[in-house]
Amino acid sequence: MKRIVSVLMVALLLTSFSQLKAQQTNDAKMKSFVDALMKKMTLEEKIGQLNLPGSGDIVTGQAQSSDIAKKIKEGKVGGLFNIKSVAKIRDVQKVAVEQSRLKIPLIFGMDVIHGYETVFPIPLGLSCSWDMKLIENSARIAAVEASADGINWTFSPMVDIARDPRWGRIAEGNGEDAFLGSQIAKAMVKGYQGNDLKTNNTIMACVKHYALYGAAEAGRDYNTTDMSHQRMYNDYFPPYKAAVDAGAGSVMASFNEIDGVPATANKWLLTDVLRKQWGFKGFLVTDYTGINEMIDHGIGDLQTVSARALMAGIDMDMVGEGILLTTQKSLKEGKVTLAQIDAACRRILEAKYKLGLFDDPYKYCDENRAKTEVFTAEHRQIARSTAAQSFVLLKNQNNVLPLKKSGTIALIGPLADNKENMPGTWSVAANFDKATSVLTGLREVVGDKVKILHARGSNLDEDSLFEERAGMFGKSLRRDSRPAHMILQEALDVANQSDVIVAALGESAEMSGESSSRSNIEIPKIQQDLLKALLKTGKPVVLVLFTGRPLVLKWENDNVPAILNVWFGGSEAGYAIADVLFGNVNPSGKLSTTFPQNVGQVPIFYNHKNTGRPLEEGKWFSKFRSNYLDVSNDPVYPFGYGLSYTSFSYSDIKLSNTALKGKQTLTASVTVTNTGKYDGKEVVQLYIRDVVGSVTRPVKELKGFQKVELKAGETKTVSFSITPEDLKFYNYDLKYDWEAGDFEIMIGSNSRDVKTGKVNWTK
Repeated sequence: MKRIVSVLMVALLLTSFSQLKAQQTNDAKMKSFVDALMKKMTLEEKIGQLNLPGSGDIVTGQAQSSDIAKKIKEGKVGGLFNIKSVAKIRDVQKVAVEQSRLKIPLIFGMDVIHGYETVFPIPLGLSCSWDMKLIENSARIAAVEASADGINWTFSPMVDIARDPRWGRIAEGNGEDAFLGSQIAKAMVKGYQGNDLKTNNTIMACVKHYALYGAAEAGRDYNTTDMSHQRMYNDYFPPYKAAVDAGAGSVMASFNEIDGVPATANKWLLTDVLRKQWGFKGFLVTDYTGINEMIDHGIGDLQTVSARALMAGIDMDMVGEGILLTTQKSLKEGKVTLAQIDAACRRILEAKYKLGLFDDPYKYCDENRAKTEVFTAEHRQIARSTAAQSFVLLKNQNNVLPLKKSGTIALIGPLADNKENMPGTWSVAANFDKATSVLTGLREVVGDKVKILHARGSNLDEDSLFEERAGMFGKSLRRDSRPAHMILQEALDVANQSDVIVAALGESAEMSGESSSRSNIEIPKIQQDLLKALLKTGKPVVLVLFTGRPLVLKWENDNVPAILNVWFGGSEAGYAIADVLFGNVNPSGKLSTTFPQNVGQVPIFYNHKNTGRPLEEGKWFSKFRSNYLDVSNDPVYPFGYGLSYTSFSYSDIKLSNTALKGKQTLTASVTVTNTGKYDGKEVVQLYIRDVVGSVTRPVKELKGFQKVELKAGETKTVSFSITPEDLKFYNYDLKYDWEAGDFEIMIGSNSRDVKTGKVNWTK
């Protein structure tokens, strides 16, 4: 046995050595190529590579006469973004490689956030699957489709930790937890980039928004962020670093300031941490007009902020053209150096080299791929299955769900027959005509077995101007101009003819996302009134909840029998919702964010720290303790929470040891039993608490999870291996290490409901 192990180790070492040598050879070839190219470049051409303008309205066949074409011919453009279709991209690329002096190809980016034409659930929804293979595959399919249509660079994954549901862009990220967010960041990068960026069905990832964007004050987009470095390193930085460690080719700077300096000009953030501490070797791009916006931050005019961005480590300027217009002047005045310009230019050229664009500028312009690999039946089926596994069952009193495949169902609500909103925010490549509404999904899944009646019931919101803001980018709600009481009465007439009511309510797609912050995170009042009226009919009511953020659902949880949170499920949402409602799929999603009782509890998150006066466990209020007069400290739904049509029981924790030393491994196990009538999946979650530290530590931290499938009546043992690596954190001096002492080991179905064991670990 020892000999076999030794042979395997030698084989692994030889493989690693071979891979290292191959990488060194490739790096040497790339350096030689870029060195030779840069020797030919003028200063203007080097600066031109740093320019990423908006694409404008480029029409197929007219690219050469467009305004952007002149700059491309002059070598003043490094790339373009959000151009869609092989024909358009080929036309523009042709200008670059056939009419510019050095024939340097362009890089083409797009906001491929959660799918291309085959749209997957919004990222916050995807994160609730807790299934890394599923998430990686969603990015893989997005890469296949985008690359088939000419795109080779995506502004994704967005890995910002967010603990304030008022912030609209919480929809675009992976929730509140650094550990879960890090696993998803790695999966997304791998899905986009695959194992070889030079193949024509992979695209370069761009990690965003670096950094701390999800902690914007008051949950207001683009707002100031301010926190300690210890919190940065422990709670917010890990997903960015995980994406960098996974090999992400590019990173996008965030809009917010850090330590009083906007991220786009923050040398400590972009160079000291990202490049020197983490070893990032890709290129850095600003967010949309990020350089120009620093003028309003109050740190200088366009020339000053452009120079500061370049000096801080920015390589590419998105849209603003501050670097293009002012850098030569700054160089003459000694405000930037030629070495800084060269370094930025080199990194852009290296990205194009890694993508294989110098070998074949048209490698992503295969019209046959565009016709056969986009929005395919296979991709749609995977998107449908993925969406169903992202839904979170929040309540199911008296087993209202799954619905019977018989009788009459009333489907009511402004989102019941609105396919345009199903893909959710940031679905820029989607064809909304091909999306599936809830009404269509229900009717097609059950056919003539169930009579499905439909009524609108209400508009999205009483305020028509608000509804207009919430229906942008082709996602109209098609407002009903009739008086509200007439719309409601029509719904009640339909409800009274039914056996059960399905209420499709909540947010529209654009009520979350960029520049969609909300101070009131409840379901709009007109929809709440509709829901109350439907409950008064006495019929069972199922709330199918659409949302891009944690909502305040205290009243709904107290009064509605069943609540299924479907987020925004993508182009196949209608089918996926029907699959779950009728029990073809048993829901298994778990929340990646905490749902508050009211907005006054915000920010609220599971891995908080204790104060010196914590509220006693099990109490609602205690004077001179950290609590509220008017509401308990508890959320409505904790992090990690999610029900199933079946039930699961957990044994007590079994620990392999209760006293460990040094680098020993602890095994923590539970047996999980499916005690219900349905086969199902359960996400078993591991949390650890460092009881005493040199600095204060959270009450618990997620350190592992496993998604297991159990048939009805089946029992499985789920084990976690824990090492000192899992105990490490950044201390007061920002040293990453673990400290000896007592630890609580917790395993359960969510962050609240856990079994606990204790160990002592010495060094």
